[in-house]
Amino acid sequence: MIHLDFQVATDEVDEADLPTYEQCLEWVDAALLEDWGMGETELTIRLVDQDEIQQLNRDYRGKDKPTNVLSFPFENPPGLVDLGEELPYLGDLVISAAVVEAEAAEQNKPILAHWAHMIVHGCLHLQGMDHLDDDEANEMEALEIEILNGLGFDSPYEKA
Repeated sequence: MIHLDFQVATDEVDEADLPTYEQCLEWVDAALLEDWGMGETELTIRLVDQDEIQQLNRDYRGKDKPTNVLSFPFENPPGLVDLGEELPYLGDLVISAAVVEAEAAEQNKPILAHWAHMIVHGCLHLQGMDHLDDDEANEMEALEIEILNGLGFDSPYEKA
């Protein structure tokens, strides 16, 4: 079971262009790999203004500019792990609604498809995947395409 804390902390875009709680839950469920897809899982998705994501991007990644999605994987406190207990918390996704909207328009993609991609992409990061080199990027992109196709969306990497 997925426990999703869904936070809307932006007024920069039309509310009709934001995904619903139910849509986010479906996309998260599709993106959970085997280890996380079993049992209980908790995560937060926070939709924010550009100022908030720029500050987080600057503070945590050293990049003083807005970005589309930031992933903050949760690390269980060593004391709990030592006791044989682990919290089922996957982590936090912070997504800039205005950046997602602008990217979808620039790339001529349906806004909903781009939202699904950002959530799937972020969830894969929370589970340890990355795209720092070509092999990792190819693996992650192939998995994103597979997941998004399963959700009824086209590949996010093909030009529209």
